[in-house]
Amino acid sequence: MHATALLTAIPEGVKGVKRPAALLAALALGCAAACAARAQTPDPGDLAEGRRLYLNKGNCQACHGWAGDGRKMDSQMPDGANLRESKLEREGLVLIIKCGRPGRSMPAFDRFAYSDGRCYGMKLDQLKSRGLTLPDPPATLQPREVDLLVDFLLARVVGKDPMNRASCAEYWGSEVEACAELPSIK
Repeated sequence: MHATALLTAIPEGVKGVKRPAALLAALALGCAAACAARAQTPDPGDLAEGRRLYLNKGNCQACHGWAGDGRKMDSQMPDGANLRESKLEREGLVLIIKCGRPGRSMPAFDRFAYSDGRCYGMKLDQLKSRGLTLPDPPATLQPREVDLLVDFLLARVVGKDPMNRASCAEYWGSEVEACAELPSIK
């Protein structure tokens, strides 16, 4: 509903509702809707940056595979989840990337993850007292980088079908050597 329509829908003098407060609420709802629409259609440049973070800085491919299918790139690395089969939504992905999975092989990419209780309400000493460890990440990520990474994952990996040649070319932006090994669409 448009902000002015919401404002005029509230009669003058209704107890407990003041028009300026209603206008602010309507504007906040409009802003939230606009922000949600933007989150659903990330910029191609942002997706490319998210892919770069996945492949390089975060080195997510080492455990999750370049396609996010759990086929890791480095046999020395732990087995990562098949992200293509994941049902996680944005908030869950952000939390796991920032906070890792204590006691598992997923590192925390937030530099201050367990310094102040922001992750699962625990600090590093609480993790240690419970016998939970976290591997060191290859690099830490800034909040904007986490958002770019999650945008990329949601647009190209999470919940997507297994890779084929066409989806591989879309993923990379062109046909690359890795795509030749994949089946064609039937």
